[in-house]
Amino acid sequence: MGLKESLRIMVVDDMATSRGLITQALDDIGIKNYITENDGSRALERLSTTPVHLVLSDFNMPGLDGLGLLKAVRTAPSTQKMGFILVTGRPTPEIVNEARRLGLNNMIKKPFTSASMKQCIESVVGRL
Repeated sequence: MGLKESLRIMVVDDMATSRGLITQALDDIGIKNYITENDGSRALERLSTTPVHLVLSDFNMPGLDGLGLLKAVRTAPSTQKMGFILVTGRPTPEIVNEARRLGLNNMIKKPFTSASMKQCIESVVGRL
């Protein structure tokens, strides 16, 4: 079984369209083992019981946003080693610097292509 088949990913985005674009890119890449959440707080709860290798999280969400989720993931011993990619339409220097400080693995800017998503994921987990 290759990395593509064994890699477990959680996609977190409050917008159904954005979640769909991310999961479509994962399908295009050949990654089928993913789960989705539409809320940062629910994603955090689910991660504690359903661990994944990689979280792809939107930045701009109500309640617990992408940076808040990243901070919480890095704080909990059961999730701190998970890969984390932030998905954002506006990667300002402030967001980028804070995300790096919190332990972000990578960031991808919207809109993205399946090829750029694959490259972004591979920079975190290795060749797919």
